[in-house]
Amino acid sequence: MVMARTQTLVQLSDELLAQLDARAAREGRNRSELIREALLEYLAADREAEIDRRIVEAYARQPQEDLGATWAAAVSIAAENWDEEDGR
Repeated sequence: MVMARTQTLVQLSDELLAQLDARAAREGRNRSELIREALLEYLAADREAEIDRRIVEAYARQPQEDLGATWAAAVSIAAENWDEEDGR
């Protein structure tokens, strides 16, 4: 699937451009591919950070039950001998 693209002008320092060109040459890719990939990764990390922030915020509003403690209690209770014959 071909996505529509819009050309945009981005100003880079000579040093940053040299690093970009060196990496593009090493990988056999062009500047545009590398810049698009870097932006996609940057924006994905930003989205993931926002999701994490919302999850933490939701847990702060309504803390969840400690499922590990609940499981441990259930296992302990199930393992207990509940026969009345043993004097308990």
